[in-house]
Amino acid sequence: MLEAVRDRRVQRLVARRIDSLAQEPDKQGKPLTGELSSLRSVRAGGQRCRILFRVESERVVVLVVALGLRKEGERRDVYELARKLLRLRLHEPEADR
Repeated sequence: MLEAVRDRRVQRLVARRIDSLAQEPDKQGKPLTGELSSLRSVRAGGQRCRILFRVESERVVVLVVALGLRKEGERRDVYELARKLLRLRLHEPEADR
C-alpha cells in the first residue's frame, strides 16, 4: 500500500504515522460512522492524506485498511475506496469476525 505513494517524503511521513499507531491507537484519530464505523482515521503526510485503520483490542493489533487522499465527491476518495472494500467483503468489520 505504501509503495503506491510516489513522493518519498510523503512515504516517510506516512510510515512514521503508521508506526506511531503502536502507542494507544484507540486514542488516536477519529472514529468513523456509518458503513465505516469499525474504523478510525488519522491524517498523515499532509492535510489530505488519510490512514484508515482498525484496532483489534484482544490481540493489540492495528490493521491499516486503506491509505489515500481525501478527495470528496470523487471515486478515488479514500473513504469511498474503504466503503467499496467493505461492500466487496475484501475487508470485514471486527464485529463480523
